[in-house]
Amino acid sequence: MLLSLIRMIQAFRDYQRNVAELSQLSDRELADIGLDRSDIPRVAAGNYNG
Repeated sequence: MLLSLIRMIQAFRDYQRNVAELSQLSDRELADIGLDRSDIPRVAAGNYNG
């Protein structure tokens, strides 16, 4: 149970870090990698099938 909670917290922190890093990119940089701002949450969560 505790290990599960720790993994959930770690996954949430990873998600937040990914969102923060992707959000720092300009619209042009996102377009260069085939993304737009609305894709950021899905990419950060690992659910992007672009």
